[in-house]
Amino acid sequence: MKNFSFALLALLCSTVASFAQDFQGMAVYESKTSTADFKARMDGNKEMTPEMKKMMEERMKKMFEKTFILNFDKTSSIYKEEEKLEAPGQSAGRFRMMGSMMGGGGTYYKNVKEKTYTVDKEFMSKEFLVVDSLPKLNWKLSGETKKIGDYTCYKATAIKPVSASDFRNARLKKEEEAKKGEESKEKKTNFMAEFDMPKEIEITAWYTPEIPINQGPEGYWGLPGLILEVNDGKTVIMCSKLVMNSKEKVEIKPSKKGKVVSQKEYDEIVVKKMEEMREQFQTQGGNRGGIRMGH
Repeated sequence: MKNFSFALLALLCSTVASFAQDFQGMAVYESKTSTADFKARMDGNKEMTPEMKKMMEERMKKMFEKTFILNFDKTSSIYKEEEKLEAPGQSAGRFRMMGSMMGGGGTYYKNVKEKTYTVDKEFMSKEFLVVDSLPKLNWKLSGETKKIGDYTCYKATAIKPVSASDFRNARLKKEEEAKKGEESKEKKTNFMAEFDMPKEIEITAWYTPEIPINQGPEGYWGLPGLILEVNDGKTVIMCSKLVMNSKEKVEIKPSKKGKVVSQKEYDEIVVKKMEEMREQFQTQGGNRGGIRMGH
């Protein structure tokens, strides 16, 4: 392990020296989240026709399979979902909201020098600007390597706390579990009662010292090289394209739109409003009346 550390340090020193002050790069990432739990629940629902199931699977694919662009320099980056045309309709807003809860939407800005991040989120027609400190992950480095494209990558693992507003790691409870206590008041009003949400997850990342940038997709950072792949057991984010020192420079700065909140405050807002929505649907017999966001 000591020899691996010395070799990695030597590689970093030689590579860093070749990077100019105005260095900038761009990486394309493909994100895929497993939908096995949702598909299993649909298959067990006898009321759903094959046509309904096919339509839901197509919509889930749009929510769970996304393409992102990461533009980065030496100290900061912006990570944004690739824009796609949405079909018009009343359900567009709801699917945009769910897409945000599945890791999409907004511009994720990271400044690794100041150890802060800023991300703009739209939730139920209200704009928020989440501003907080970057979570420090206790990465464990490994000498294990693999090739991603033309780059040699090294493996690293860490335990990461899960945000309550990120539903990618939520597991739908089994139908028999969900029915338990169905008549209780808590069951009727507690939106989260439908899901098992882990408090923390194990992350496996692959980074390349050949690009000595302390950056990666989403909120991932803290490794001695650009992170090209992340796997949390349910979502895989994989780099599919890298462009270094393009002549076209991108302005890397945080968004300014939305009500400024911390990550904890935003999580609490999302969970509370989803619980209110669940309660309203049940008391009105499924009537999809709007819920107004408070100020």
